Amino acid sequence: MSQRTREIGIRTALGAQPTSLLAMFVCHGLWLAGIGAALGLVAAAGLTRLMSSLLFGVTALDPATYGSVSALLVATAVVASYLAARRAVGVDPVQAPRAD
Repeated sequence: MSQRTREIGIRTALGAQPTSLLAMFVCHGLWLAGIGAALGLVAAAGLTRLMSSLLFGVTALDPATYGSVSALLVATAVVASYLAARRAVGVDPVQAPRAD
């Protein structure tokens, strides 16, 4: 979000509502987290032979484990996106173009 502070300031100065900005940035974070989780699931399923020697008490393709870990990672990314976007939306539009 710090890289997009100028953009947020410009959008705010042009009349964008803070809630719409929050939703836009959280959706973007959710989109990226979803892509990462999907790629991670594909990679994990492809590497089951290597992982099977590292797992204890869980099968290599345990859907509950994959689902819960993926959901936890996506939820963490959504919370992180929300907190960063909320902080960035609070920046004064006049000060935003001067942000580093």
